[in-house]
Amino acid sequence: MTLSAFAPAKVNLFLHVGPAGADGYHPICSLMAFADIGDRLSIQAAEAPTFEVTGPFAGELGDDADNLVAKAARALLTSVPGPKPPFQLVLDKRLPIAAGLGGGSSDAGAALRLLRDALELPVSDERLEAIAAELGSDMVACLRAETVVAEGRGEQLSDAPDFPALDAVLVNPLVQSSTAAVYRAFDEAGASGGADRPPLPDSFESAEELGAFLSLCRNDLQAPAVALNPVIGEVLDTLASEPEVLLARMSGSGSTCFAICAGDIEAEGLAERLRTLRPGWWIQRCRLGA
Repeated sequence: MTLSAFAPAKVNLFLHVGPAGADGYHPICSLMAFADIGDRLSIQAAEAPTFEVTGPFAGELGDDADNLVAKAARALLTSVPGPKPPFQLVLDKRLPIAAGLGGGSSDAGAALRLLRDALELPVSDERLEAIAAELGSDMVACLRAETVVAEGRGEQLSDAPDFPALDAVLVNPLVQSSTAAVYRAFDEAGASGGADRPPLPDSFESAEELGAFLSLCRNDLQAPAVALNPVIGEVLDTLASEPEVLLARMSGSGSTCFAICAGDIEAEGLAERLRTLRPGWWIQRCRLGA
């Protein structure tokens, strides 16, 4: 029998970044939402442990032992003593690589959930989150895969305001954006706005209300990412010029940008038109925070 787990795309609705501390890490404050599109992990019994990557972006990722999914699997399995049955783990890679969508972290989070359940490992939610935290700063948020406010290095999570599911379009010009390079450019620019937490209400009643609030926030990595990959700026300019778009912004350290629309019809129309205008871009209609 094959079991599977969904690894949703992560979108930073805003991302405020402070200057690096003495430890070299940048404090952040971000409202993270998760989409109804993403990658998928599946597991089935096998004669020997294997890990395979399939899907449209498999060739860019590979299936070597340094993959974050493989690291997550090793970390979980070594935390539980005793033998485990061999299995085949398959990652269907649907999200672009180095895209600002938390794909690797979300894949690893899905792997942790899937392996614990499929192998019936005696690991509590708290221990699973501790394992995730050891793998990366945004891993706990991606393990939970629910809308949160992330602070500190991304590991300090608190409840986000309630808001209706957002109809959105994700656009990636199919260039990889290196997180390390973007942070170096951010540091060199020396123009940090600070990891400030904006005053958040308990809820937003509509996409329009949330979009207006987000327009007062920032993604502090957007400018350095555009400087390194000007095509990201082209994506943002294209989205901002479209009538359906309430807000256009880059997610994470790039290179994916998102457009929030008022409703399903607007988002579908925007996605269809962009696919015609920009056939070489990755364009996906989605819902955020559903």
